[in-house]
Amino acid sequence: MKLCIAEKPSVARDIAEVIGAKQRHDGFYEGNGYWVTWTFGHLCTLKEPHDYHEKWKFWKLEDLPIIPEKFGIKLIDDAGVKKQFSIIEKLVANCDEVINCGDAGQEGELIQRWVLSKAKCKVPMKRLWISSLTEEAIREGFQSLKEGEQYKNLYSAGSARAIGDWLLGMNATRLFTKKFGQGKATLSIGRVQTPTLAMIVGRQKEIDAFRSDEYWELKTNYRETEFSAVIDRLQSQERADKGLAYLKEHPFEITSFEQKEGKEGNPRLFDLTSLQVESNKKIGNSADETLKLIQSLYEKKLVTYPRVDTTYLSEDLHPKIEGIMKGLTYYSRFTESLLNKPIPKAKTVFDDKKVTDHHAIIPTGIQPNGLSHPEQQIYDMIVRRFIAAFYPECKVSNTTVLGKVGQIEFKATGKQIIEPGWRVVWEETKDSDSEGKKTVEKPEQTMPHFEEGESGPHEPFIHQGKTSPPKAYTEATLLRAMETAGRMVDDEELRDMMKENGIGRPATRANIIETLFKRKYIEKKRKNLIPTSTGMGLIDTIQSELLKSAELTGQWERKLRLIEKGEYDLEQFKRELMVMVRELTDEVIFSQAPIRIQLHSDTPVQVVKEKKERKKVEKQSIEDLDCPKCKSVKLMTGKKGVGCSNFKVCGFMVPFELLGKKLTEKQLIDLISKGKTGKMKGLAIPGSHQVIEGSIALDESFNITVL
Repeated sequence: MKLCIAEKPSVARDIAEVIGAKQRHDGFYEGNGYWVTWTFGHLCTLKEPHDYHEKWKFWKLEDLPIIPEKFGIKLIDDAGVKKQFSIIEKLVANCDEVINCGDAGQEGELIQRWVLSKAKCKVPMKRLWISSLTEEAIREGFQSLKEGEQYKNLYSAGSARAIGDWLLGMNATRLFTKKFGQGKATLSIGRVQTPTLAMIVGRQKEIDAFRSDEYWELKTNYRETEFSAVIDRLQSQERADKGLAYLKEHPFEITSFEQKEGKEGNPRLFDLTSLQVESNKKIGNSADETLKLIQSLYEKKLVTYPRVDTTYLSEDLHPKIEGIMKGLTYYSRFTESLLNKPIPKAKTVFDDKKVTDHHAIIPTGIQPNGLSHPEQQIYDMIVRRFIAAFYPECKVSNTTVLGKVGQIEFKATGKQIIEPGWRVVWEETKDSDSEGKKTVEKPEQTMPHFEEGESGPHEPFIHQGKTSPPKAYTEATLLRAMETAGRMVDDEELRDMMKENGIGRPATRANIIETLFKRKYIEKKRKNLIPTSTGMGLIDTIQSELLKSAELTGQWERKLRLIEKGEYDLEQFKRELMVMVRELTDEVIFSQAPIRIQLHSDTPVQVVKEKKERKKVEKQSIEDLDCPKCKSVKLMTGKKGVGCSNFKVCGFMVPFELLGKKLTEKQLIDLISKGKTGKMKGLAIPGSHQVIEGSIALDESFNITVL
């Protein structure tokens, strides 16, 4: 028998259906010479310190650093995990071949290999490596199974990452907690988490230190066109007034008029990070919310594998593009013109050299059905980006006009779209951003025709402004900074070159940001990420640049990628980590600086009492609550229910009546603020005569469920 092990039950079911294993048993499917079973996330994990030595169970500075002679794995202590593993273990012992059908990425490889190692697998192993879960993709994948040995380096890189995170996280967290935590809190340190926090803290310090200065600029209107003086900003009102007086004494003269045709290149296809960035900008989704939504679309077979870091397609996909386009019937108004002629094979879309394990995220062409509003929004973004990639470039006319008034030079620029090209795909999506504000692009001024040497009267004026501080990170700009190790890079080609030195991986960055929220190291104010007092204090306490530096952490990330390629030794990587951990431990333990970190939860007792007393008097109102989904605006009460005041963009809404029960205001508040109501009797299940007792709850996608 051949044993297939998938990463979750739903994927196992899809695989079993395709390969003919249709007989269901407890924990696996059987049929046609196959057993198909599954894991669900991590069944195994690295052993904890106390699993090696009893004394390591206690947090003591004198026991640091904790470095096991040999790292081991263990089953997660959970009844469901132990039951499923025992099924896998028996199947492994009785099969002739294992087919690893885990998630086709580094973490997926690690999850499956740990389980097979724990189950003492001795039989040959093949690898199913596919980029979507459609029936066609699964069938093709089984026709071209890979040798498991091909992915040995991928497993080594995953193992190195896990061991590195354990070594640094376990030791540094205990080290800083015991040295600076005052016995009140755990100070969590992580290989990716800490430099990410350091970037946020560094930006906040720049904002806090910024002092705004006033400035004045000379401008003038000539023939209904605004020109700006080509001189440095003036630092005083007096100088600006003198300049204005000078301008009024002289006519305006055109010295140069130039028009050039140009092109705006098509937007790149999405990788995971660019999708998370776009989703945060346009919809207001957090990185974690976007990851969950795209994962759901992948499991529904609507899009290809999402945890990718390339924006290119492999060249062998070109013949399949037409079929995918034909499947996008809802978007036929855009695809019709593309299907009337051969699909172009542009190097900006198809490039085998830019594709590693998986290609960019694209739709599969399968018709969507029953999607939630947030899923529809993400799916729409992916489809439009896919279609736009094959449209002609946008043609523009760029105009530059130079002039002078006396001895002062002026300049004006303008742009006109001659042929919109790919822009037509996006026109109808420019209604509003994540905060409900209109986002229709402000057109650049359209220029009249000027003749060199012409002159005439003009209307000079002074523009007064203030210098602006650096902008706080949003999740969108933080993701980009993580991708490029802290350097803000707008150029797509340069960003691609820097990805190997980025911090974290596309699939883990969302979780890193969520961890910073959970640890109370950062908080969100509208869309801005702001460090708390604990976060600021922790970064100020850390003297080691290796822990804080995004660039240095990016270099470690590069070594992990080299291990994945077979170009760096796993054992060498572990030795370097161990040296670093020992040096860090000595540095912190022998530090004499008396540093006290102000914990974010530190508040005077009197204030806490006042808050408690106030709660007794004030009744919480639904309109006081922030929308739990977008977290950027308040809730409002409508005719049929309670919803986000930016409902058209966010989509969050809870009806007054659910499952045959009219919810009280307290139940609504509990559902929205706590995620679930208290226990209720008489809940009517749709499509059934059954009435049950339970709690109404919101799931991860903010849909209604029953617990």
